[in-house]
Amino acid sequence: MTDKQSVVIIGGGPAGLTAAWELIKDGGAEKYDVTVLEETREFGGISRTVKHNGNRMDIGGHRFFSKDERIMDWWKETLPLQGAPSYDDKKLGREHDMEPGGPDPETEDKVMLKRHRVSRIYWNRHFFDYPISLSANTLKAMGFKLTMVAGFSYLKSMIHKLPEDNLENFYINRFGRKLYSMFFEGYTEKLWGRHPSQISADWGSQRVKGLSIMGVLKNAFQKLLPKKRSNAEVETSLIEEFWYPKYGPGQLWETVEQNCVEAGVNVVTDAKVVEVRQKDGRIASVVTVDSEGNRNELTADQFISSMPVKDLVNALDAGTEETQGKHEPKDMVDVANGLPYRDFVTVGLLVKHLRLKNTTDIPTLGNPPIVPDCWIYVQDPGYKVGRLQIFNNWSPYLVKDVDDTVWIGLEYFCEEGDSFWNMTDEEATKFAISELTRMRVINGPADVLDSHRERVKKAYPAYFDTYDHMDELVEYLDGFGNLYCVGRNGQHRYNNMDHSMATAIEAVGNIKSGKTSKKNVWSVNTDKSYHESK
Repeated sequence: MTDKQSVVIIGGGPAGLTAAWELIKDGGAEKYDVTVLEETREFGGISRTVKHNGNRMDIGGHRFFSKDERIMDWWKETLPLQGAPSYDDKKLGREHDMEPGGPDPETEDKVMLKRHRVSRIYWNRHFFDYPISLSANTLKAMGFKLTMVAGFSYLKSMIHKLPEDNLENFYINRFGRKLYSMFFEGYTEKLWGRHPSQISADWGSQRVKGLSIMGVLKNAFQKLLPKKRSNAEVETSLIEEFWYPKYGPGQLWETVEQNCVEAGVNVVTDAKVVEVRQKDGRIASVVTVDSEGNRNELTADQFISSMPVKDLVNALDAGTEETQGKHEPKDMVDVANGLPYRDFVTVGLLVKHLRLKNTTDIPTLGNPPIVPDCWIYVQDPGYKVGRLQIFNNWSPYLVKDVDDTVWIGLEYFCEEGDSFWNMTDEEATKFAISELTRMRVINGPADVLDSHRERVKKAYPAYFDTYDHMDELVEYLDGFGNLYCVGRNGQHRYNNMDHSMATAIEAVGNIKSGKTSKKNVWSVNTDKSYHESK
């Protein structure tokens, strides 16, 4: 009989479920006894799909694209790429390369679609390219005078570089002060609740590294050339095709969870980790509590945590009689408790039609045809909404009546417990409708057929306050030899989904090989080649 290693994984989001599958696949059940603990009853974390009256909502929008081929292969193995056109592409004659022998999304559910990416900025009731660039379209929308001011401001920023010790200077160096003040300053404050001068430049380097006006113009020019480029050569914010599960990102994670269970993983839902017990410098067990207050203790050889770092350190410090006097160092608890987050509210509105006209040459469904955007960034400081998602364009299968209704998600960034977070569903819906009407996206409340409000805690780990001491916290947590921190909240890093998955793959690789350094787990998305941007 083989001696199995037991592994407890905290969290059933992308990082946790990736770790579980990596351990259990290819007969891993012979070597590993794997348990996944999920606090809620759903899978995918903020990558879940919310279902409401036959329509589906993607929380925050998830493009399935990565520069890491391991991740692309992983997704494709979970949900195979389409071999026949989707409903909208077939109806509109839009083309994608089909996968030979791949499933037909019209008849099969387990399928990954190929989608065209269109995202634009909505500012002062005009559409601009996303990311912002000095293109002919921008010049026309801005007018001659403003364009000249922005152009000279940009030239000045090329000659006179500011020290990149905060996010404000990071943006000014790349876009010039005028474009920064128009498109980045207010939007960043809307997103983070802080002025960019108060935010670490780390955030910029993580999300928009390599992106600049020169990069955008170079990409626009190369599009005119006949040479075909691979996605790997393009800055990720400029990627024009991505993959997307037929029923949204949650479908992929629900499929992974089913695959894990079938392969022998023990998945426990409604299991909130409230204590992490240590012994002799290692993690010995975790204590969970369910919604009825029942407690359960699990021991294991290895622990993989995707729970928020703040909650992990406080759980380590929960203390019981056996661990009395062994509480966590106060400075580490202070760093953990000072780590900031931005919380998130999405208001879904089902409307009869949009007031916005499709003035592009991209054919779309709807009567009249809807705009082709997946996301519309609202960088106008006159509105609280940060982005609009048009779910019809992510996948036609997210919308019950995709031909005659438009399903929109309004994304709001806030703090848990603030006045916007505490609004009732009715108040938040009324607020969202009034903003869309004022923006002239819809005609008014009479156009709205249905609505749904979803609140998400700790959606965005933020890079200010005690974040400067994060490296000390990493060193401290790495001191527990059998604890691996993975995922967006597990590492307090604003990672995309593929980066979160990569941290889990690295952690499992270390467990399998016996590697003790965790540098590889923490270094995902710190190299230039990894960088991505929404």
